[in-house]
Amino acid sequence: MFSTKALFAVFVAVVGTEVVSGAALAPATITACSGTLNPPNGCVTIPVVSDECMNLTGGLSFLNKEISNVVVPDGFVCSFFADFGCLGEQNIDEVVLTGGNWDMSDVPGIASTVNFNDLTSSFTCSPI
Repeated sequence: MFSTKALFAVFVAVVGTEVVSGAALAPATITACSGTLNPPNGCVTIPVVSDECMNLTGGLSFLNKEISNVVVPDGFVCSFFADFGCLGEQNIDEVVLTGGNWDMSDVPGIASTVNFNDLTSSFTCSPI
């Protein structure tokens, strides 16, 4: 009556899971370090929830105003903010980074590089 592929397609449509080559995508994470990235020092892996503001409070409070290095997953763009609540002006109290390893003392700004070392209090990420 129904093929396996058709049932799988309906399942994916109902559940809303993205599928690549028949396998669900693994959740994305960023790595944030209060020290060096290589070798890792004071690093923690944080799950990325698309478009959700992550305040560096509670269990992440040790990173508040302490992030020196980050790893943003490929295919994502993350904005890092100097204030809680993911509010700010780009290049003043916000930097926007795409996938890769970043030293926060030398990140791209609008006109030149910016020193955002030890300034982050919140961040948000989303797929590109």
